[in-house]
This record gives sequence, structure tokens and C-alpha cells, in this order.
Amino acid sequence: MSDLAGQRRMAAAILKCGANRVWFDPERQADIEAAISRNDLRELIENGAIKAHIIKGNSRGRTRARTAKRSYGHRKGPGSRKGAAGARSSSKRMWIGKIRAQRRVLREMRDDGRIDRSLYRVMYRRASGGQFRSVSHLAAHVETMAGRMR
Repeated sequence: MSDLAGQRRMAAAILKCGANRVWFDPERQADIEAAISRNDLRELIENGAIKAHIIKGNSRGRTRARTAKRSYGHRKGPGSRKGAAGARSSSKRMWIGKIRAQRRVLREMRDDGRIDRSLYRVMYRRASGGQFRSVSHLAAHVETMAGRMR
């Protein structure tokens, strides 16, 4: 077995890849050994005696499958959780979702005429202060307040 390190190095430079990706055809080893100039190597590359292996990548198939399962709630149990509750979903994002829903419902109630403007304003301020856990909690309070005002 002859030393083809020089040819491998030059072929890597011509193919613009690393030396480990250069493939020599075992049948044409004598021709490759005789090639001493870059032009000789370019001819061998054109003839297919020297090639560059394709870059190996990591398959994302398993990751896609796992992500798809997580999208509908699987693989999210306590054994899979690493961060604290606040790290997995920030308390600010939860607040934003909750307050926007409550304000939307309050607007609908005001526009439908279920509550008047003054009650709307009172309930809006209470929602902003964090008095209500959810939209249903807010709606229950609105019912009791509307009953008192009549």
C-alpha cells in the first residue's frame, strides 16, 4: 500500500473539503499514485477516480416524531420536566393570556348591554388588580354585582 497523503491533501484542496472526506477508487490506485500535479488530480476527479464523501448529518426524524407527540400532550409528565413551573411557562405570559380573555369578555358584556358602563369600569379595574382567577370567576362576580345594582 503506497502513501497517498500528498494526493489526498491536494485533492481535498481542489474539492474544497477535508482530507477525511476524500475517496480514492481502489481500482485506480496506480493512476492516483502517478498523479503528482494538481492538474493530474483534477483529471482524476473529472473521471470519477477521486470523489468527496457527502457530509453526514443527524437525522431529525425521531425529534419530529417526539415533538408531534408533545404537541398533543404526550411525553410531558413529571419525569420529563426539568425547569420550574415558571421556567416552562412564564407567569407573565399566563397573566397576559388571562387578562386579555377577561377584558374581551367584559367588552362583549358592555357592548351587548348585559352590564352598563359604570359596572364595566369597576369590573375592568378589579380584573386589572388581579381579583379574578378566570373568565368564569369574573362572570360569576358580574352576575352578583348586576343583581345588586338592580
